[in-house]
Amino acid sequence: MLKFRLILSTQIFLIIGALLLSACGAAEPELTPTLAFSADEIRTQAVGTFSSDLTATAFAAPTNTPVPTLTPAPTLAVPATSTGGIALGSPAPAATASCYGLSFVSDVSIPDNTPVTAGQSFTKTWKVKNAGSCAWDAGFKFAFTGGDAMGGTTYTVPSTVAAGAVTDISVAMTAPNKTGTIRGNWRMSTASGQFFGDEVYVQVVIGGGAAATSTSGPATSSTSTTAPSTSTATTATAQ
Repeated sequence: MLKFRLILSTQIFLIIGALLLSACGAAEPELTPTLAFSADEIRTQAVGTFSSDLTATAFAAPTNTPVPTLTPAPTLAVPATSTGGIALGSPAPAATASCYGLSFVSDVSIPDNTPVTAGQSFTKTWKVKNAGSCAWDAGFKFAFTGGDAMGGTTYTVPSTVAAGAVTDISVAMTAPNKTGTIRGNWRMSTASGQFFGDEVYVQVVIGGGAAATSTSGPATSSTSTTAPSTSTATTATAQ
């Protein structure tokens, strides 16, 4: 009886152990998932998803509205109004030497048709008057303007000559090597070259006559100024 019980207990233990072993030794489920789609299908779906995301982002982003171009308003032309003879908007008239003047008074030396010899040196002196309303400034030029300069060079006014004053202007010259009546014209100008006043001249006769009585030598810068002349000045014209 005891033996039977031992055998039965052993069998029961073996059965329980077998059950435990079968439960513990059961195959573990495969951890690697089975792919439901192929690699190409996955790439296709990924590309489609990315494209749809881009489209959604584009719709969600604000649209850049171009800024309208501003067209400048047309400039209205202002009609010219005559003011003192000059239209508004017109350029200012060029500066003139209208306030300056010079009138011939007399020949101090070498009067017209003075006989000289070819190559003779002499000094021509004119007495002139500042006949304008403005003073002559230092630096004004008394320059040759036509005919024969006879070696004369531009005379520069060394100091101010007041309006209405009378002064002498001297230029050293040399008779040219030719015969006949020789004439040279001279005129005053501003320092910038604007001529004004009478055009005066020197006229000599070369050959067939006595030599000029004036002495030779360099030009004398005569700047002495006398009181305004009360007599009417003679304009330098052909004599």
